[in-house]
Amino acid sequence: MSKELQIYDTTLRDGAQMEGISLSVDDKLKITKLLDELGVDFIEGGWPGANPKDVEFFKKVQELNLKHAKIVAFGSTRHANSKTQADPVLNALLQAKTEHITIVGKAWDMHVDVALNVSKEENLKMIQDSIEYLKIKKKKVFFDAEHYFDSFKLNPEYALNVIKCAHDTGADGIILCDTNGGSLPEEIRKGVLKAKETLGEKTLIGIHVHNDCELAVANSITAYESGARQIQGTINGIGERCGNANLVSIIANLELKYKEKILPEKNLTKLTAISRQISDILNLNPYDHQPFVGFSAFTHKGGLHASAIKRSSKTYEHIEPELVGNTNKIVVSEQSGISNILAVAEQNKIDLGNNPKETAQTLLKKVKELEHKGYQYDGASASFVLLLLELLEKRPKFYELIDYRVNVSSKQLAEATVRLKVKGEVIHAASLGVGPGNALDNALRKALNHYYPALKEFQLVDFKVRIVDSHDGSAAKTRVRVETSDGSITWDTVGLSANIIDATWLAITDSIEYGLWVRLKAGQTHRQQPSPQTL
Repeated sequence: MSKELQIYDTTLRDGAQMEGISLSVDDKLKITKLLDELGVDFIEGGWPGANPKDVEFFKKVQELNLKHAKIVAFGSTRHANSKTQADPVLNALLQAKTEHITIVGKAWDMHVDVALNVSKEENLKMIQDSIEYLKIKKKKVFFDAEHYFDSFKLNPEYALNVIKCAHDTGADGIILCDTNGGSLPEEIRKGVLKAKETLGEKTLIGIHVHNDCELAVANSITAYESGARQIQGTINGIGERCGNANLVSIIANLELKYKEKILPEKNLTKLTAISRQISDILNLNPYDHQPFVGFSAFTHKGGLHASAIKRSSKTYEHIEPELVGNTNKIVVSEQSGISNILAVAEQNKIDLGNNPKETAQTLLKKVKELEHKGYQYDGASASFVLLLLELLEKRPKFYELIDYRVNVSSKQLAEATVRLKVKGEVIHAASLGVGPGNALDNALRKALNHYYPALKEFQLVDFKVRIVDSHDGSAAKTRVRVETSDGSITWDTVGLSANIIDATWLAITDSIEYGLWVRLKAGQTHRQQPSPQTL
């Protein structure tokens, strides 16, 4: 390849071994296209022959018009005491029809003795025969030296013999693996430097580490500093046990801190969106506090922080969030200062009147009173914006509640009915749902969809319930948090009440009203005529 540093993604193979993940062929193809759009160099598609899904994937992926990435098939060395020509694993790799193949072999003598139950010499012969066979078939071969770092600590001679055997047989890259994830950065450094010394400076050395000690990113960066030029990992660090090295953080660090050109021009700004899209395909909630791409990665709560950020983002942000496609935000809580409120008002283009600081002080007092009762606005910024608008008497009145009722059956199926007044008309709507929250959401939307078509784009993404103490001696209350998205932005709202149904109603109505307010600002919400009286 023309560039020196390579990014090798194994989300579809090693990442898919994470507990709770099951990828369809279509899922794998979608992720492949996203990884190619990001601009990674290699995508490890799976283990051909291990299951029907991977066989189908390697057939269908050939139909994709990939611009950047090379697809890699993964497998092991030949079986002990078998002929390479007849080995099912090696022949399945060839049937995948990829230019590149990665084979894994044992680098730790303990595994050779216990797992393979063969001699150390036979293990070397298995590695040699497998690489020779694939090279004869004109394949480019990466060799994963499994447990290399554990072996290097306990029996360095054998670890080096293994990678030298693979190198001398013609492997195009030697990948050093911290398979158990237990190595420290200094151990990684020593292992990589010795491998380079043994194999020569021109040899492509790669790194593949796991995160069992929360060091996978640090160890990958250490390997890069020591001369590794292929870095393997997964998007968002997913993987078996504690996960793999997180390529999102690795790419961002190498591009922004080490000034390495990892991705095609301007593609770093796609990092946040692609990280979240892949989480969605995997049916995983994005980790809000994930470095670089998390929703809270550039969120500021403390009053001093917000005040400083307003003057210069460099005071509490190590990079500009826009570089990785993220944004910063100021949230408000009882720990906030006036600066937080002023910043939120400015971000949302809300005029605080002739004396903004006095208004902010009044609102801050209100927030502290509500949080003392159990509200929590630092994770529900949309509800805070509505509270601010209400205090300023600027909150739009999209509808007026007359009453609502929820009945729950023994099968957890709920029925909700709502009566609203919209533009002077009384609307009655009823709907079923799985649980009271879903039923209320359905009924409210049913009543309002005719008036506000934009509601059809709003999707309830997450719903959380928590019992909280009120801190004032009264009965414990229920706090409901709702996350909603319209496909382009996501917002959070909160409701609090001694009654879970009432708390749910408050959170859901805030969610809908905030979304409509955003559309109102953009001139995109409108009412249709005529309207039915009963839905």
